[in-house]
Amino acid sequence: MKGEADYAGKKKGSFWVYWFPVAVYMSLIFFLSSQSRLPIPAPRIPYGDKLCHCLEFAVLGYLLMRALIHGGYSRIPQNASLLLAIVIAVLFGLTDEIHQVFVPLRQSDMFDLLADGLGATLGAWGALLINWFIIRRQENMRRQGKDHQ
Repeated sequence: MKGEADYAGKKKGSFWVYWFPVAVYMSLIFFLSSQSRLPIPAPRIPYGDKLCHCLEFAVLGYLLMRALIHGGYSRIPQNASLLLAIVIAVLFGLTDEIHQVFVPLRQSDMFDLLADGLGATLGAWGALLINWFIIRRQENMRRQGKDHQ
C-alpha cells in the first residue's frame, strides 16, 4: 500500500525516492574525481573551480537533507538532520580530496574542501527552507479549505 510503513517506521519505497539519488550522485562525484581531465572545464572566472565545488556539494547537501527529512528518519530532529547532512557531505568531500591524491594530474586542495563544506551547508539549508515553505503552503491550503466549508 502507498505510504505503508515497514518495521522501522520508514515508508516503503523511501529508499528509491530519497536515498538512491544520494547514492547515485555520490557515485557521480567519485567517478568525476577519478578522471584525470574533467569533461567540462571549470569556468574561466576567478575561483571558478571553487564555485563548481560549492555548487556540486550544494546539490549533495540538498539531497542528503531531503533524504534525512523524508527518507524515513523523521524521528531525528531537524537541527540534528541539518548537522548530519553537512557532516556526511564534508566527510565525503574529505575522502574525495584524499582520493584525488592518487589520480594522475589531479591534486588535493583544502580550499576545495572548504568550498564543499560551504556548498553542503547552503544546500542543506535550502532543503530545509523548501520543506518549510511546502509545509506552510499545505497548512494554508488546509486552513482555506476549512474556511470554505
